[in-house]
Amino acid sequence: MATAKKVAAKKPAAKAPAKKAAAKPAAKAAPAKKAAAPAKKAAAKTAPAKKRTPSAAFMKPMTPSAALGAVIGAKALPRTEVTRKVWEYIKKNGLQDKNAKTMINPDAKLKAVLGKDQVSMFEMTKIISGHLK
Repeated sequence: MATAKKVAAKKPAAKAPAKKAAAKPAAKAAPAKKAAAPAKKAAAKTAPAKKRTPSAAFMKPMTPSAALGAVIGAKALPRTEVTRKVWEYIKKNGLQDKNAKTMINPDAKLKAVLGKDQVSMFEMTKIISGHLK
């Protein structure tokens, strides 16, 4: 009889069903939320998409320095066009590194602007922005 009392004390019968009952309502609430989510996605698809407008700061014409002007021209251009023209020059003259495409090996004209033997394309835009007024 002493062992029967110990087993009964370890397993309380009243608490176990209460936990299961609490878990069932939470499981029913989750599918209701999932049903509402596709309705929102469908509404988003039907709404017309806004056309992206460029920032005014990027579109402001900037005057290049004399060294940069030798590469892209002396005419004032927006930053986006300056970057585009520098990339045209790099591709035209084959200045992109063959193994690491993110690295630029400048020639004499571009080295006057960049100031290094090899520059990453991310660092290049930072250096070029210092040559714009």
